[in-house]
Amino acid sequence: MAKPYNQVVLFGDSLFQGASEVQGGFSFQGALQSQCMRHLDVINRGFSGYNTKNALQLLPQIFLPPSPSNPRIEYLLVLLGANDACIDIPTNTQGIPMDQYKENLTKIITHEYIQAHDPKILLVTPPPIDEIRITELDLALGHPQATRQAAVSAAYSETARKVAAEIPGVVLIDLQKAILDKATSLTADFDAGGSPLGYPGGKRGALEQLLPDGLHMSGDAYKVLFDIVKPHIGPFPEKQGVFPDWRVLNPGTL
Repeated sequence: MAKPYNQVVLFGDSLFQGASEVQGGFSFQGALQSQCMRHLDVINRGFSGYNTKNALQLLPQIFLPPSPSNPRIEYLLVLLGANDACIDIPTNTQGIPMDQYKENLTKIITHEYIQAHDPKILLVTPPPIDEIRITELDLALGHPQATRQAAVSAAYSETARKVAAEIPGVVLIDLQKAILDKATSLTADFDAGGSPLGYPGGKRGALEQLLPDGLHMSGDAYKVLFDIVKPHIGPFPEKQGVFPDWRVLNPGTL
């Protein structure tokens, strides 16, 4: 019988779907797979446009129960909320009320299909929003206003923090804070007493580099995510994996 590799699963929306792409010479999924090579497979289950309601509804079709022939999920990274935080306007139906977002996120993490694998769960906060850029693009698409607001998105990220704090064993990956800290450090003329980066009345600053369309992450932003995820995956023995090292198969070789 074939010997399966256990898994690291990225479960979320377009922010994880796009994690497989190479941007500026960097791929988050590729870097994570390199870290896990020969020990775990990194599986991408990011679905562009999904909110927590969509993810919860389809979860039983996405995750298989563990069995001798099915791989076990050892690490589950969950990144949902950017679409839940959409503003309720006639031209967008992705938004989910914050209390329902919290309930859905909790149900996803504690779902029996997930718990059957007993994974280490890393809950990632949605990144910040550059409302200045999003407003430009959304108005050009025909929306009557921006589909997302920076302050609302920040509140959903805070809700994700609360969920991580309330569920034992869940590791918080605070991407919202990490991206803002990086953007602030790269913005030479940032005024700490003024509007936050990306907020109306303020400036884009380095969010222009990290969130080119105001929502989705550049390669530099994915590097920020990788740096805060990396310490929580592994460590793995250097010369041991699912299958033996070549020196074991060829004894006597230096």
